[in-house]
Amino acid sequence: MTTIIRKTIGSVQSATTFIHKGRALALLLLLYVALVAPASYAQIDSGLNWVTTWSASPSSLPAGMLAEAQRVDAFEEQTLRLIAHSSIGGDVVRIRVSNTHGNKRLDIGAASIALQAQGSRIQASTLTALTFGGEESITIARGASVLSDPVAFTLPALSNISISLYLPTASGTVTTHLAAAQTNYVTARGDFTAALDLESAQEIPVWNYLTAIEVGRTDDVTAIVTLGDSITDGVGSTQDSNNRWPNYLARKLLNDPELPDFAVVNAGISGNRVLQENSPRFGENLQVRFDRDVLALSGVSHIVLLEGINDIGMVMMFAGEDVSPEEIIAGYRQIITRAHARGIKIIGATLTPFEGAAYYTEEGEVKRQAVNAWIRNSQEFDGVIDFETAVRDPEHPTRLVPSYTSDNLHPNDEGYKAMAQAIELSLFR
Repeated sequence: MTTIIRKTIGSVQSATTFIHKGRALALLLLLYVALVAPASYAQIDSGLNWVTTWSASPSSLPAGMLAEAQRVDAFEEQTLRLIAHSSIGGDVVRIRVSNTHGNKRLDIGAASIALQAQGSRIQASTLTALTFGGEESITIARGASVLSDPVAFTLPALSNISISLYLPTASGTVTTHLAAAQTNYVTARGDFTAALDLESAQEIPVWNYLTAIEVGRTDDVTAIVTLGDSITDGVGSTQDSNNRWPNYLARKLLNDPELPDFAVVNAGISGNRVLQENSPRFGENLQVRFDRDVLALSGVSHIVLLEGINDIGMVMMFAGEDVSPEEIIAGYRQIITRAHARGIKIIGATLTPFEGAAYYTEEGEVKRQAVNAWIRNSQEFDGVIDFETAVRDPEHPTRLVPSYTSDNLHPNDEGYKAMAQAIELSLFR
């Protein structure tokens, strides 16, 4: 039976058992139908509700916006092992691999998925090969993304997943998410996608090429996208702990028996701005990346938007890029309109205090207060989360609670937990 189901999914898988006691009957029937009436991959996953359980937005920039020295071939005959953390679980999985900012075609020679054991080591019984259109390799066009074939894989909620990608040829400019707050791995030369441990691999603090993991569900679960900058990205949280505020929100939702399950996916980019970009580390501005990083994700029903503090503060770093509160608000209105056009609810979050941060000014504080007043009172968002109130120092309201931060800008684990605790879950009903 296991072999038959693996063939139905469309690839030769590693020795792993799919059928367990308690497997959802609806999923078995779906796979059986696919078995007795062989079909294309699109037909095989028909009837499944695809929902993104994890995402990472590229913080790199297109090759045309980079200096010549930055447009180099970064990987060749090497294997990446990337660690992600699920929000919801599922029994059928696929991944999205992106050459979004590449300057040439990208070859993927092999790929696999497994549950992480510890570090670069994986749980052997879960190792499963991934295919693309029935083939173990694929070439991704410059600027494009691909989805792997659906694969039978038991992915628990709130678990660490290991994705291995073998890059056989010079990769070109790398599509990267820099502030991962997660240890990942790259090997010396060779295909190690089936290796149980990468003992000599180099640790890297970024995610390369992997931009989404999706689960195929038989229910109507949907995804909440947390959209923002470094505070959503989790800068300041403990490495490898999954203690960003979106992680705390995911755990909070799954522990609430009165609400249906939701995926919570992170579309934060450290340093990102609503209106502008001027760094190869901070990604394209929110107006540019919104379709790719949010609307292209599967199963999105809600967005939580927390962004704008960098538009206010980074005038100190990039001369001539000053913006007014009205311009930031105009940017919000565009995002609201585009979300509503897709039937997605969008919730606005107030900007958190930043006095004491490297780019704080009194003029910037006035702008922050103006933006927050609009978020609270305009009624243009479908709801409001008051993160400012949750983390500000009662004795000095323009600053974060001292125990919540180490740099007066980014919360730590305690601060991120306080942010999540301030979220009224009724917003997602």
